[in-house]
Parts: sequence; structure tokens; C-alpha cells
Amino acid sequence: MILVAFFKTLGQLGDRRFRRVLWLGIILSFALLVGAYAGLLALLDWVGAEEAVTALVGEISWIGSLINLTSFFVMIFLSVFLMVPVASAITSMFLDDVAQAVEDKHYPQLPRVPGVPFSEALKDTLSFLGLLIAANLVAFLFYVMMPPAAVFIFWGLNGFLLGREYFTLAALRRIGREKARELRRKHLATIWIAGTLMALPLSVPLLNLVVPILGAATFTHIYHMLAARTPQ
Repeated sequence: MILVAFFKTLGQLGDRRFRRVLWLGIILSFALLVGAYAGLLALLDWVGAEEAVTALVGEISWIGSLINLTSFFVMIFLSVFLMVPVASAITSMFLDDVAQAVEDKHYPQLPRVPGVPFSEALKDTLSFLGLLIAANLVAFLFYVMMPPAAVFIFWGLNGFLLGREYFTLAALRRIGREKARELRRKHLATIWIAGTLMALPLSVPLLNLVVPILGAATFTHIYHMLAARTPQ
């Protein structure tokens, strides 16, 4: 099911509307990544962590470091960690557009649905970001205690959280919050596996820029497949 959903997504890359959202997602992902990196350097500089700043970008100001070649590669490396919250933010912004493009092509029999109100989407995004950051801060202790298992903990934890978020957002448009949670609980294993398969390329620099939009489309397919096989 998961692979079928993914290959359906790849098969729609030629769709002009889908391609437009994909490029917007890539550009915005990179912009948010740069912003997150700038914020990190500014925070380090503000708390006086000069050694950490020097280790990251050398003996230059944090503003100047943004256009420094070495800094660019540092940012790409940090994207392994920063792209998880960025992916969440991108999905919240573009989910309706991506899901509608997918449904117009593959599920044209479905009636159109109103988009999720911005205030509700923003609330969900901030709530999930808080959970994501808190969970990864706790997981950091396990990374330190069990270094060989750190990457698997990272993939498993963020796969669970991202799968939960992406599926809920896709289902929310059609069946509402409570039914979306119920459907998610029934198919937790499938959603977790799909989320983990999404977390894997998120940890690959540059490739991770395209993952948020492709993930949103793939989870739209997964929602419809699971809904079709679940008795009402």
C-alpha cells in the first residue's frame, strides 16, 4: 500500500499544478531551513557561546556566516535535524493544495471540501511543533546513552510523529478530527511505517527538500486507501 501510494505520487509529478506546489515547497523548505539556521547561530551568539559559533562558522559574525561557503555546508549537515520541524510546517501550509491536486486526479468522484481554517491549521502546527521539539529533546538523552542506536531512535521517533501528523491532516479534511484520530488508531502500524519511510530521506541533505510535499501527497493516498478498506 505504502509503495503504491508513493509511486502514484511520483506519477503525478508532470501535473502542472502539482509541480508548482512542489517547487514552492522546495523553495520555502530551503528558506525555512536558512531561517532556522540563522536563528540557531543568533541564539548561540546571544548566550555567548563563542566557541560553538566558531566551531560552526569560523571567526566571523553570525550574519556574515549565512553567505559563507563553509557555513552553507554546515547548514546542509544540520538539515538532517532541522528538516523534521520544517517538514511539519511545510505540510501544514500546503496540505490542502497538495491533497486537492491528488484528489482531482485520482479521486475525481469525491466532492470538494472547504479548506481547514488558517487559525485552526496554525494552532495544530504550533501544537505539533511543540510536541516534536519536546520529544526530540527527551530522545537526545537516549542518543547520548546509546550512540549506536541513535539513528534508529531518531528515525523511529520522528517517523511515528510525522506519520501521525501527516495522516491526521490528510484525514481531517474529509472526516473531521475525531474520526481522523479513530482511523489513525486502527491503522497505527501502517501509518508509523509510512512515517518512518518518510523520515529516512528527511535525513539525507538536499533530498530532504522535496520530501515534505511528496510526503503530503503520499499520505493523502494512504488516507483514501485505508478509509476505503475500513468499515464505516
